[in-house]
Amino acid sequence: MASRNDRDTVTGGAVVVFGALLLTLAFSIGGKSTESADGYTLSARFNRADGISVGSPVRLSGAVIGRVVDQGLDDRYRAVLTFQVRSDIKLASDTAAVIYTDGLLGAKFIELKLGGDDQMLKPGQEIQYTQDAVVIEDLLDMIIQQARAKRGYLDKPLPSATN
Repeated sequence: MASRNDRDTVTGGAVVVFGALLLTLAFSIGGKSTESADGYTLSARFNRADGISVGSPVRLSGAVIGRVVDQGLDDRYRAVLTFQVRSDIKLASDTAAVIYTDGLLGAKFIELKLGGDDQMLKPGQEIQYTQDAVVIEDLLDMIIQQARAKRGYLDKPLPSATN
């Protein structure tokens, strides 16, 4: 007859082995992407690319069609983002790239807005029309400054409620 300590040891060992199998499965599935590695790269320049990093999604009409693969700065200190797009997606040469946020505080992504030109972008080309990310703090500061200016308190401290 097995003692209680032996049974607890076997149960604990089984739990550890089961956990290791789950972790192995999670990493093997998580490491594989459903997107194929083939595609072509494009680049775009932004004055501000806040919140965009390597791996950020690139979307077209809300569907993910690629990922950011590199980021850097040009000689005028503008952000240069390079992203890979699926090979079955053809983009007009006047396509625009806009940085959006998922919801109020969500992750940032690049949304491509299709143009109407007959010429298509070729691999390695740069998207000419871009719109930078909107930073919520800057937007709120602008709203506060406009409200203070309308009330005549732009250069003066706000009145105290205790006076």
